[in-house]
Amino acid sequence: MKQIPLTKNGFTRLEGELKNLKSVQRPAVIQAIAEARAHGDLSENAEYHAAREQQSFIEGRIKELEAVIGRAQIIDPVTMSGDTVKFGATVTIVDEDTDEEETYQLVGEYEADTENARLSIGAPVARALIGKSVGEVVKVRTPKGVRSYEILEVNYR
Repeated sequence: MKQIPLTKNGFTRLEGELKNLKSVQRPAVIQAIAEARAHGDLSENAEYHAAREQQSFIEGRIKELEAVIGRAQIIDPVTMSGDTVKFGATVTIVDEDTDEEETYQLVGEYEADTENARLSIGAPVARALIGKSVGEVVKVRTPKGVRSYEILEVNYR
């Protein structure tokens, strides 16, 4: 089985989500199913069907997280250094056309969150940045066309 790269913080977040699913959400949905069953006829019981659907989602997510955690390759960016972009790096780039600066941490696909500046290692921008150094310019094909980004800073924090 292929290992899944995760930052130390990402691994901790996934473990926390798994613990919450198992110890809080799973028991709550089991209780909701029991209460809905007590209302009688299950064929027309919307509460029962909604609770069963929620249970199915929770169980699926638990299985997914257990598989990811079991195959995780934990990488702690704090132990890394240099000005070359690698997994776990926090990279500041500037769009050469708009002079707009952006900062992203390159993380595994299961911890990616663009709203919190965590970019999946499989994203086109991240793939273009890997192996490059401060001062280099990378070209990335995006839905808006080819964009050029200069690497301003690389941190491992």
